[in-house]
Amino acid sequence: MDIWGDTKIDFMGKRKITFAISIILVIIGIIAAVAIPLGKANLSTDFEGGIAIQFKFEKSLEIEKVRGILETGGFPDAELQQFAEPSKLLVKLSRTSGDLRAVSQSIGDVFAAGMPDNPYLVESTSEIGPTVGKKLQKDALWAIAISLIGILIYVAWRFEFRFGVAAVIATFHDVLAVLGIFYFLDKEISLLVVTALLTLAGYSLTDTVVVFDRIRENLHKKGKEGMEALLNRSVNEVLRRTIVTSLTTFLASLSLMLLGGEVIHDFALALVLGIIIGSYSSIFIASPILLLWKDHRKPALAKA
Repeated sequence: MDIWGDTKIDFMGKRKITFAISIILVIIGIIAAVAIPLGKANLSTDFEGGIAIQFKFEKSLEIEKVRGILETGGFPDAELQQFAEPSKLLVKLSRTSGDLRAVSQSIGDVFAAGMPDNPYLVESTSEIGPTVGKKLQKDALWAIAISLIGILIYVAWRFEFRFGVAAVIATFHDVLAVLGIFYFLDKEISLLVVTALLTLAGYSLTDTVVVFDRIRENLHKKGKEGMEALLNRSVNEVLRRTIVTSLTTFLASLSLMLLGGEVIHDFALALVLGIIIGSYSSIFIASPILLLWKDHRKPALAKA
């Protein structure tokens, strides 16, 4: 059933306003990208370095109960990771937390006091040095850069170069926007968040390609219609599909954020923000860039 009729929204006419909003988001994202290598962002032990201690308990654990015990015991910033085996737990602390052996003993004492009926063994202890953290930062940046280059090559091959440039700018905008929001909210930036950013890049590309497909189809049968009118018509024609797809994915990610627990909360939050921003950029960033591009020749047919 068609919930709403054909829309005739002037998306391209709003490009000055949306570009202004995007510039602000990108500037915050650039500030975040500069702050991360300087160590001025809220980085996890994955990037900053720290201590990792693996425990094995006699009984299964409730992760939220363990988190509360550690907060009460003086370790509110501890990162917890539970394994498939519910009696195993990995505790990570920043490198400023002290000596490895002393910290391990202190956490063990907290567990012994908070869960006296659940004895434990320390299976392993390790220290994540700042050198490893710096390498992980570098690898994460390379992963994002390679994904953007791959997007440019793929879209340029499937459509033409200007479409590839527009897709890369939109995707880069999305990644920086989410990163900037996390930095502004002082959310912890971890490898899991980087994974969410890479997932976002793929989602944003998929949404953009759908819009570009319709633009290409309409360009091939373009008559006297101007480029701005053609872009508006193309976006309106796929608007319902974009809204339904984005809403479905958004609700799933929102459920994950609200019900998935503390461990994956930030990952899910990045997805929620990314879905909103990615849908926005496909319409208000990628498409208007084609309007600004001076060469309005019909693109070549997509290769099979």
